[in-house]
Formats: sequence, structure tokens, C-alpha cells
Amino acid sequence: MTLIELASAGLLLAGAAFFLAGTVGLLRFPDVYCRLHALAKVDNLGLGLVVLGLMLRAEGLAQVLKLGLVWLLALAASATVAYLVARRALRRGVAPWRGEDG
Repeated sequence: MTLIELASAGLLLAGAAFFLAGTVGLLRFPDVYCRLHALAKVDNLGLGLVVLGLMLRAEGLAQVLKLGLVWLLALAASATVAYLVARRALRRGVAPWRGEDG
């Protein structure tokens, strides 16, 4: 196994770990705003690590550029959808979670 294959495997595993953390956050966080944070931040970082891991295994520049484009489009879509969901929740009167005291 070469160094590039090891780095690729490490990035893929780290990306999968971030996806798992995002899923746990989605299931465990108390309100819609916290869940959106988990999905928008952690899952995009996980996707970035997976894409970087796949870029190391790509056979040509065209595949690398396509993977980069997929990541950029997913980032833009995720940020847009998270903003729209949060704005809709705020307009419907969903109050942000303030902890046990609030």
C-alpha cells in the first residue's frame, strides 16, 4: 500500500466519522437550529474529506475537477437550504433552544 493510498483511506475514514457525528447531532440536538448547524457544518466537512480522499485516487485532472465541483455545489446547496429552513422556522415562531434554565 502506497503513501497516497494510506492518505486517501485516512481521509475517507475521517469523512465517514464526520458524517456519523453529523447524524448523531441530527438525532440528538434539541431544536431545528442546532440540527441545522450539525448538518450544515459537520456533514460538509465530512463531504470535503471524502472528496479529498477520492481526489487522491482520481485517474486524471478531469475527475479531480468534477469532484471539486460536486463539493462546491453541495456546499452552496447546503448553505442555501439551511438558511431557508432556519428562516421559515423563525417566521413560524419556533424559538431557539436556550438550555435547561431558559
